Amino acid sequence: MPTTPSPQRYLYQRLSTFYFFFFAALGVFVPYWPLYLKSLNFSSVEIGELMAIVMASKILAPYLLGWLSDYLQKRLIIIQVSLLFTVAAFAALLTYQSYWWFVIVMTVFGFFWNASLPLFEALTLDHLAGNTSRYSHIRLWGSIGFIISVAALPLIIDENGIALLPLLMLSLLIANGISSLLVKDKVESVLQVERVSIFDVLKKPMVIALLLACALQSLSHGAYYTFFSIYLEDHGYSRSMTGLMWALGVLAEVMLFIVVYRLFHRFSTYRLFAFALLVTSLRWVILALMVDSFAFLVLSQLLHAASFGLFHAAAISLTHQLFPGRLHARGQALYAGISFGLGGAVGNLLSGYTWDSMGSTWTFLASALIALLGAIIAAKFVTKDRLPVYAKP
Repeated sequence: MPTTPSPQRYLYQRLSTFYFFFFAALGVFVPYWPLYLKSLNFSSVEIGELMAIVMASKILAPYLLGWLSDYLQKRLIIIQVSLLFTVAAFAALLTYQSYWWFVIVMTVFGFFWNASLPLFEALTLDHLAGNTSRYSHIRLWGSIGFIISVAALPLIIDENGIALLPLLMLSLLIANGISSLLVKDKVESVLQVERVSIFDVLKKPMVIALLLACALQSLSHGAYYTFFSIYLEDHGYSRSMTGLMWALGVLAEVMLFIVVYRLFHRFSTYRLFAFALLVTSLRWVILALMVDSFAFLVLSQLLHAASFGLFHAAAISLTHQLFPGRLHARGQALYAGISFGLGGAVGNLLSGYTWDSMGSTWTFLASALIALLGAIIAAKFVTKDRLPVYAKP
């Protein structure tokens, strides 16, 4: 006789569904949107600028809507409204194809789309209460969605043409919005009162170092997220192989998410955070100098397990510690805004300017130096002995 799934299991499934569709859409946007822009005859600089606009919207959008969710105590409704505006804005991209129209619409699209995820991250961690090690098991479904998109999309666009890409992206965004309707809010956690202000938290040296290291990490990924697909095509790899390489990187990330809770039990979160940045530096060196070697290309993609998976899991955990109680949503918003927003936007923008002037090799070597600087900052300042007294280790 089949057993009835527990309410907790239903909760995990519904949270996982949101991540699945969000990152399935991201799996369309990040690897293939630059190729779509290139098909519209945008230059490398324009592609870098347009991708930077979406990243830059992460700087303020998550924090502004995070503050609004704390003020109204309606976090889930704000997530759902954000996704509604996300769908509407992206649909507007189907009407015109001029550069300035894309600038305007991608600004609006990026603002609302990027605001929804940090709020949902805080909601997920609040639902998990003290069992935050379960986060990776829920989040990995986002990685699975990403893998399916990047692996399947080359087959679809090779058959039907890359002009179909915006419609596929729009369909996934709609599915993501519907998935948010399946989740309940966690009101009681938002109502908790902590006698710690956001300004007191932001003055702590460890918090400053954490956010700076996160920004440098995302900055170092700028060339990868903007030009990796173009980079592989320039070196003779097929579009299908490019999709498989994206999928391999995220598959490595999934494997990391499955076992990461064991790593956190065995090793310090602080050390794992610094280690992830160090491995990232090595990854960009390999990609810069050995891209024509298939074996080293595979190795560089396997290192995505550390450069994103381990880094993100450690950063999420540390942010949750350093921004207590009522500050959870704004803490995750600041992490997303400063890391993926400011760092990602600067990385995308600079890579657009250096790709043609410096060349792809030097662009990735510069990325390696940036990640190495982040690793040094993390190793020196993001340590247990610098943890503020209000934070729980």
